[in-house]
Amino acid sequence: MKAIVTVIGKDKTGIIAAVSGCLAELKVNIEDISQTIMQDYFMMLMMVESKAAGVVEIGEKMAALGAKIGVDIRVQHEGIFNAMHRI
Repeated sequence: MKAIVTVIGKDKTGIIAAVSGCLAELKVNIEDISQTIMQDYFMMLMMVESKAAGVVEIGEKMAALGAKIGVDIRVQHEGIFNAMHRI
């Protein structure tokens, strides 16, 4: 299963470490990643793949982590993400 993970929030130290660490605990592989800082806001987009954890489980863990570290983290199945962004 492939999914898209988005992370948005005020920039601070440790966001990437926390997100990648949580994904590693879930045995989720980060296949591609893009990040930027826009003024004071951190934005990251990742394509991930998991053979063990599903989108719901990953999404719940990421949402809890986001609440803990003060950023918004969302997870969408790749198919849904692609369907939403078709022109």
